[in-house]
Amino acid sequence: EDSGVKLLSDGLKENCKLEKLCLSDCSITEEGYKALASALRSNPSHLIELDLTGNDPGPSGVKQLNDLLQDPNCQLKTLRFLSPAADEACQFVTGIVGKNPLLLRELNLSKCELGDTRVNQIATLLRDRHCKLNTLTLNNNSITEKGFAALTSVFISNPSNLIELDLSGNKLGNTGIEMICVLLRNPQCSLKKLKLSDCSITEEGYKTLTSSLKSNSNLIELDLTGNDPGKSGVQGLINLLRGGCCKLKIVRFLKSLAAQEACDYLSQVLGTNPLVLTELDLSEDKLGDLDGEKLSAILMDSHSKVEKMK
Repeated sequence: EDSGVKLLSDGLKENCKLEKLCLSDCSITEEGYKALASALRSNPSHLIELDLTGNDPGPSGVKQLNDLLQDPNCQLKTLRFLSPAADEACQFVTGIVGKNPLLLRELNLSKCELGDTRVNQIATLLRDRHCKLNTLTLNNNSITEKGFAALTSVFISNPSNLIELDLSGNKLGNTGIEMICVLLRNPQCSLKKLKLSDCSITEEGYKTLTSSLKSNSNLIELDLTGNDPGKSGVQGLINLLRGGCCKLKIVRFLKSLAAQEACDYLSQVLGTNPLVLTELDLSEDKLGDLDGEKLSAILMDSHSKVEKMK
């Protein structure tokens, strides 16, 4: 624990000849990490190897000790935070982004073609308490249900850090949505922004989302562009927004700016969101300044279910 680490740190400040120190799974928190960093910085010891796997560094613990490694007066050469599997994932991610992910709050791995195997590996890293990511972008990475199962398992077991998640362009499907919804229903989940565009979600997936967001969620922004809501998907989520029973403020359905502009205009003219209509009456010059290109954009979007138009 931290009190023991502080006593140990005092010993490291003296003429200590200790070269290797293993403190894995010792219930050390941020205060203990600070004490260690201070001891090793104020009077550089002979310590060359330090193992802190399985502890909780808090927001700043990893950075303080990592900065210490950059100090030319410090003899410390090896600093272990992670299990072998998580460390391998850490090195892989470092190779992609050029920075140690343990020092990051935002991680963008978009379009890296990770696939399920690499995502499973990265999930091991995300599970470790030394990883403090708030924003994770994994769009267009050929992730399937298997990879999503690994990711959601991690997020469910440690749901409090993640605030923004982008899974767009992966084959999530309705099964993947069910996994995501388990996370959203967790009262400890802090997720506020979720991007699921082009994830092969259909009407059943929309229903599952609506039900979960109705029951319990901190989510305020949801992107569903490029999916197929069927006949009732859009209506369910729009009713949810109107109902005031959830924190959701923004739901994006339409893929292009032109389609969104057309939707906003028609909503104002008709008094109803055109995405919930199967018949569209634009007689009596209701088109106004809306050009044909924008009208076509909304009619061609998978979220538009218009069957008849005047």
